Amino acid sequence: MEEIYFAGGCLWGVQAYIKTLPGVAFTEAGRANGTSNTLEGDYDGYAECVKTKFDPTVVSIEQLMEYFFEIIDPYSLNKQGHDIGEKYRTGVYSENPKHLEEVKAFISKRNDSDLIVVEVLPLTNYVRSAEEHQDRLARCPNDYCHIPQQILNKYK
Repeated sequence: MEEIYFAGGCLWGVQAYIKTLPGVAFTEAGRANGTSNTLEGDYDGYAECVKTKFDPTVVSIEQLMEYFFEIIDPYSLNKQGHDIGEKYRTGVYSENPKHLEEVKAFISKRNDSDLIVVEVLPLTNYVRSAEEHQDRLARCPNDYCHIPQQILNKYK
């Protein structure tokens, strides 16, 4: 298994969607690349994200990016759906430099790559979100989600 982290706005929908994808074995709601290692206190620059463990023999980084681009607006800076602010920015983070190279290659192959604002950075830190945020939409299906229901259920 390998790990990669996807930030695509509110993490509830991102986690609900990613956990249904072929080759994904585990997801966890969290925060990436903030300046502290705790959930206590004020906003510290983090992006809401989903830690994703996947089997690279089943799904490639390029395929994961194709799936990811189904649920985000890659041209929207710090905003997805009704969620606005830096913590809702889009991004892909990894401790594996090869993953980041593959993500950058995926973006650069697109005709509109110069318009895409998806952050692609090494993971500097990660903090697991509180239990109330884990698999939130499975427990509370009527909560707000910026991802349309038909897309959330596309790979179930």
